[in-house]
Amino acid sequence: MQIEVVKSKIHRVKVTGADLDYIGSITIDEDLMDAANIVKGEKVQVVNNTNGERLETYAIPGPRKSGEITLNGAAARKVAKGDVLILFTYARMDIEEAKKFNPSLVFPNEETNLLE
Repeated sequence: MQIEVVKSKIHRVKVTGADLDYIGSITIDEDLMDAANIVKGEKVQVVNNTNGERLETYAIPGPRKSGEITLNGAAARKVAKGDVLILFTYARMDIEEAKKFNPSLVFPNEETNLLE
């Protein structure tokens, strides 16, 4: 049997932009993606601590050291600049593997979204 577990988490980042006219996705500073082991195109759950919205989209890399967190397309309607988000990815694995697995947990600077 396989279960789904948290693979990575980026905790408390601020939205830097919302682009309704973009095709879709969430743009994440590539340094944050690397630290959280998130790959381009990977499904990401977005939890908005500010307004309670939850959504799923896919990750695209943003410029390194920019702190960019931009929701694109329809998801842009679910956030406002400055909202605080938690981003999750998940992986399926066997139960025994899951018991030993350690997710990538990233806690960037809450003001700049940068790694310290």
